[in-house]
Amino acid sequence: MFKKVLLIFSLLIALTSCESDDERRNNPNLVDLNVDLQISLNLPQFIDLNYPGNAVYVGTQGNLGIIIVNTGNDFLAWDAADPNLLPNQNCARLEINGLNAESECEQLNVYSLATGQPISGENLIYPLYQYRVVQSGDIIQIYN
Repeated sequence: MFKKVLLIFSLLIALTSCESDDERRNNPNLVDLNVDLQISLNLPQFIDLNYPGNAVYVGTQGNLGIIIVNTGNDFLAWDAADPNLLPNQNCARLEINGLNAESECEQLNVYSLATGQPISGENLIYPLYQYRVVQSGDIIQIYN
């Protein structure tokens, strides 16, 4: 009986502590666009992703494009729009600087491409907008 109660209690804690996609993606500055992108690590424009610590910008999808990064452990994909700015501002597209992404409108906003969290800037409420990534051999699929 005690084991059943402990199991139910553990499941309730696990279910209530998980962050839903809706909560994580609830950012009024960005549009939740449908993204479905496949890239090959063999193509010249993505060859740098074969090495840990490199990031590549793809401008065809997302709010202002997508930044794909090889962290060494896995691949991550972030929307290239600064999540704390409106994407219609010319300065809102993030630029890759090593394993950081930066935008500079009135101030310099810096985000970690390894975690998506803000590193520096003022009033940075939202982290980077993350997409799902699945790797199958040399093919990476990015979607939401």
